[in-house]
Amino acid sequence: MAEFAKLGLASWLVAQCRQLGLKHPTPVQQNCVPAILEGRDCMGCAKTGSGKTAAFVLPILQKLSEDPFGIFCLVLTPTRELAYQIAEQFRVLGKPLGLKDCIIVGGMDMVAQALELSRKPHVVIATPGRLADHLRSSNTFNIKKIRFLVMDEADRLLEQGCTDFTKDLEVIFDAAPAQRQTLLFSATLTDTLKVLQGIATNKPFFWEAPAEVRTVEQLDQRYLLVPEKVKDAYLVHLIQTFQDEHEDWSIIIFTSTCKTCQVLNMMLRRFNFPSVALHSMMKQKARFAALAKFKSSVYRILIATDVASRGLDIPTVQVVINHNTPGLPKIYIHRVGRTARAGRDGIAITLVTQYDIHLLHAIEEEIKMKLKDFSVEEATVLKILTQVNVVRRECEIKLEATDFDEKKEINKRKQLILEGKDPDLEAKRKAELAKIRQKNRQFKEQVMQTLQRQKALRLKRKQQRKQQWQQQRQQRQQQPLPSPKAKEKKK
Repeated sequence: MAEFAKLGLASWLVAQCRQLGLKHPTPVQQNCVPAILEGRDCMGCAKTGSGKTAAFVLPILQKLSEDPFGIFCLVLTPTRELAYQIAEQFRVLGKPLGLKDCIIVGGMDMVAQALELSRKPHVVIATPGRLADHLRSSNTFNIKKIRFLVMDEADRLLEQGCTDFTKDLEVIFDAAPAQRQTLLFSATLTDTLKVLQGIATNKPFFWEAPAEVRTVEQLDQRYLLVPEKVKDAYLVHLIQTFQDEHEDWSIIIFTSTCKTCQVLNMMLRRFNFPSVALHSMMKQKARFAALAKFKSSVYRILIATDVASRGLDIPTVQVVINHNTPGLPKIYIHRVGRTARAGRDGIAITLVTQYDIHLLHAIEEEIKMKLKDFSVEEATVLKILTQVNVVRRECEIKLEATDFDEKKEINKRKQLILEGKDPDLEAKRKAELAKIRQKNRQFKEQVMQTLQRQKALRLKRKQQRKQQWQQQRQQRQQQPLPSPKAKEKKK
């Protein structure tokens, strides 16, 4: 506990750490906590499960205890589940303060959230989209006086991809004061360092964990090379093996899409495995319920999309299985980080098909280590292959009968309406853009064909000239040389 005191933390916070069983500060806490207490902006990059959340919660609570007022701190996260987890850490560590917090995420009642914000909680934990909606539509609260702006999983918030937070972040940054402390944390920050440096301007302190290995030492990382068409049979065999050997183990299976997640959950339940699904197509209450049941070990298997890959701290997870090889190495790092947390052991197995070998090499290059092969008895897998394929197909047919794809389109339309856009106009615009792209592709193809024809014609003419020259040369060589007498007569 003396080590926590050396960081400059107050005695009541040290006592809270003792009660929670935190014995020694982690490297990210040792380096970042003093800098935050000094009033500096901070950017921390450390492995998953290394205590990054406590690294910003502890100094914020200490500053809040010195001068409590209104909305003191705003924490932004990319996922709803992570927002609730961060709020839990604030509540536990800030219990002696009588801390008031507020969680602002999508899928919940906006009116109730607006009432909570009007009561001026000390800490607001939010996803960017929903908070930006409140700032656009309400004037019952403001964030003009916040002292801290925290971005957890900062690289995900700042990257431009399938879920782009750029517009929402612009609204939030405009509403926040210029004089504030900005704290940025993630397990993978290197790709967006320049952007982050531009945001953090108050004597910024940068700390990154040594990059010899990007994952924790206690994690046993394996790959299993499988043909694409028999992947599910290998998955069922893996789960059965772990369940037979360790009944109390918890497993997270990551998938690429919501539909695959739902189908796999239905399939595993048909095989009597205690599984539950978690993906963005579920209602928010169902998502919380699924996560709570998994955390409390009511269900031992969680099948999830990447909404569960970032930040979630579930200490009892022993196994992570990647049903698909992640397209980006940093997604892999966050996924496997759900196990082997806080010094515990864990195993991560990635199912690699014949089309994913280049992705495996990219992952190995990023984490700076080679994944080991995981051995499986193929004869056992072949015995269940037909049964698994039949059950999988039955589950797909059953899911199609529930109009799962139509619900996805309905959700997209709802999202467009919430953003103030007309879904029909957007559909027409997309169709017109598709036509323009098609015309552009056709034009490019015609240009390429024309250029290829011209090139072929030039080559043909060149070959013809070369042949004519060779023929003339042969003719000259075949003509007899004139005799010396003929030369004299000619003279």
